[in-house]
Amino acid sequence: MENMTDVEASTTNHARKRSKRWVTARKIVQYLTLAIFLVLFLMTRRGGWSPTLVDLPMRLDPLVMLAHLLASRSFLVASSLALITILLTVVFGRAWCGWICPLGTTLDIFSFHRSRGKRKPISENWRSIKYVLLIAVLTAALFGNLSLLALDPLTLLFRSLTVAVLPALNQIVRVMEATLFQVPALSDAVAAFDMWIRPALLPSEPLYFKDIFLFAAIFTSVLALNLFASRFWCRYLCPLGGLLGLLSRVAFFRREVSEPCKGCTLCTSACPTGTIDPEKNYASDPAECTLCMECLDPCPRSLIRFTPGFSLAEGQEYDPDRRQILTTFGLTVIALALSRTNSLAKREPPFLIRPPGAREVNEDVLGMSKCIRCSECIRACPTNALQPSVFEAGIEGFGAPVLIPRLGYCDFSCNVCGQVCPVQAIPPLSLEEKQQQVIGKAYIDESRCIAWSDHQDCIVCEEMCPVAEKAIQLEEKEVWGKDNTLVTVKLPHVLRDLCIGCGICEYKCPLNGESAIRVFVPQATVPF
Repeated sequence: MENMTDVEASTTNHARKRSKRWVTARKIVQYLTLAIFLVLFLMTRRGGWSPTLVDLPMRLDPLVMLAHLLASRSFLVASSLALITILLTVVFGRAWCGWICPLGTTLDIFSFHRSRGKRKPISENWRSIKYVLLIAVLTAALFGNLSLLALDPLTLLFRSLTVAVLPALNQIVRVMEATLFQVPALSDAVAAFDMWIRPALLPSEPLYFKDIFLFAAIFTSVLALNLFASRFWCRYLCPLGGLLGLLSRVAFFRREVSEPCKGCTLCTSACPTGTIDPEKNYASDPAECTLCMECLDPCPRSLIRFTPGFSLAEGQEYDPDRRQILTTFGLTVIALALSRTNSLAKREPPFLIRPPGAREVNEDVLGMSKCIRCSECIRACPTNALQPSVFEAGIEGFGAPVLIPRLGYCDFSCNVCGQVCPVQAIPPLSLEEKQQQVIGKAYIDESRCIAWSDHQDCIVCEEMCPVAEKAIQLEEKEVWGKDNTLVTVKLPHVLRDLCIGCGICEYKCPLNGESAIRVFVPQATVPF
């Protein structure tokens, strides 16, 4: 009997060492995947890496590609890469969530487990929220709207890094450099560091985004939810997790407890998704298990295995039922109907400038029916002109790119936004095609223009116009000045047949506040 006990102890120790190796391997894969994601994020810029490479994370996302397929009614060959993730899920369950997802890894880094303390367990019914969101995303996509893809974990993380994290980090580094540069002994080192880090890692110029606090608050909230439960987002809210959870019900490998457990509850405390059920012999729902392996080491008898087998997982009380599906479908359709009967749907906003070619390939200009809200174009834009819309195009346009010339202009020598778009919501135009693409028309407000209203020469807009034949031309005219004397002034005029709406004239206008020359969408009604 004693020898048998020694054998059992040896077997248990061996199993624990193996489990620790699995956990270590998972963490290595997690951090390596996150690092790759961050590097691809930084290289999503003009002069960066190939779009085929930087688009890889989005093309591996099955929710993004399925929703785009439903909305655009077109299949992109590159979308087939999402089948890799689907195959991975059918074999290993939600391993994507536990091993690969960069947002999941970020949530593990900011777990706040020490600050969480003992809290009342959240009802298991909350897990159904992610399925409700999944149904809403796919229903909206079926009717040509992809605004809810803003909730996809990859698009959410990429957009947060673009609009909030990178600009803030850039400003922090700039302030530190400016401070240290004042120290004579450090000035050369600071200058060398700045030349090394820009533009390779950080932008050469400061980044400015409207509604930056909103996007920062959304990202911070996702992290802060860990204070209520570990991986709160993954458990209850992630629509991609919902999709992978449904596929995991037929997964080949799944967690099993080999024999009746004595109930030490150590594995339930270790499970980051809280899916181990003591009332079912500490079994777990394959749709919620992320194969993190954290339950292996605490088990004193090494009863937990991840074994192969073909069977349909047992249903759970939080699984979406017919009533939930129909209710979510109906409410989503009603919301879409309301959004398409608001005032914006009747008359397009005059300043809704879309990236080159986007107006032509998206049937719904307001909702940008092909745009997956990944923000790759916004990240790549070298002039900071592209911004994520909030309510400029209504709720249905949330997160889609809009060009705001006062913050930046569409660089005449750049076509990177169309190249990096993973779903061709912005077409991959050649530079020659892009330079001829009309995205808007410029109009001069003579009541604000320095030349027209103050009778002083100002030719900035004409000098900046990049069009070969100059879409802005100057006319010399004698006018009565403020002292009642005739003065000769060069008055700018826009030749709208030549204007492509790049917005550099609006960006460079020396007036504070609103520019005296503004770009409107083609054929938009002009207020002056």
